[in-house]
Amino acid sequence: MTHSGHHGAPPPIGADPGVPILRPPVKAALDLLAHRRSAPLRSLAEPGPNPAELEQMLTLAARTPDHGRLVPWRFIVIEGADREAAGRRLDALYLAQNPDLPEAKRTMWMAYMMRAPLVVLVVSRPDPASKVPVWNQALSAGAVCMSLTFAAAAMGFATQWLLKWPVRDPAAAAILGVGAGEQVAGCLHIGRPTEETPDRPRPDLAAIVTRWSPDTTVASAPAADI
Repeated sequence: MTHSGHHGAPPPIGADPGVPILRPPVKAALDLLAHRRSAPLRSLAEPGPNPAELEQMLTLAARTPDHGRLVPWRFIVIEGADREAAGRRLDALYLAQNPDLPEAKRTMWMAYMMRAPLVVLVVSRPDPASKVPVWNQALSAGAVCMSLTFAAAAMGFATQWLLKWPVRDPAAAAILGVGAGEQVAGCLHIGRPTEETPDRPRPDLAAIVTRWSPDTTVASAPAADI
């Protein structure tokens, strides 16, 4: 029998393959998962993350499942006065597309971009030549969005994840720096919460969880002629 210094110390990871590593639950993490809320955009306020907080937030968001280690996503950060500049360009494009737009709505996208102190676009950029299916790569981008919301919540911020016209319209998305072959998975607005967001009704697990058994059958479409 060998001794590694302290009696009862756990063996290093990998020293005894097949033996489960029994880790205790992390209560703070479970509480965060149970209580995180999406905040109304109107409720997000200054101050936003400082440079160090933003770097930590994005670093944590990037720790996400990524089949093939392709990093099929990237971030576009819009903050400070650049939010207003981006909003003005979006308003100009929107007016060109909708020339009969009422006067009251001609600065709507600038107001939208200014609502929160920080806007982060999570951009999906799948590699179609990879052996990893594009769907897997797109799901990874979605996972980044969710990781970013949790990272922000853990650091005391609140978020609203949206996909409005500025990231759905190709010309508008191009204004924000989205390139050809890319698509925005999430437009994350981040700031300090100014109100407690009440929880919304959550799905009934009994209605959405099934357990497979050998008797499980699902009607399938008829096979296509070959």
